[in-house]
Amino acid sequence: MAWLFLVIAGLFEIGFTTCLKLSDNFTNYKWTIGFFISILSSFLFLNKAIQTIPLGTAYAVWTGIGAVGTVIVGAFLYKEPTDFLRILFIFLLIGSIIGLKMVSK
Repeated sequence: MAWLFLVIAGLFEIGFTTCLKLSDNFTNYKWTIGFFISILSSFLFLNKAIQTIPLGTAYAVWTGIGAVGTVIVGAFLYKEPTDFLRILFIFLLIGSIIGLKMVSK
């Protein structure tokens, strides 16, 4: 169950980074509220996950999910670069997340 909480926390991290961009420096109140709801939810689920998963592993996976997801959102919604090296390093990050899951108890 802790790994499910960690994945949910990572998804909320993608949500809060996306809302942060859309909040337009916290002037768009709808997205600002979404940011605060997402960040609070992300930390609550991360807190639940670290009750079982080692802190370093959980933090690395949480930030990895958020980073990969945010890059994907940026590429699709904001036409951010998707050159070969950028995609290569994203796949390396995904491989690292999977590796951490495989070596954790």
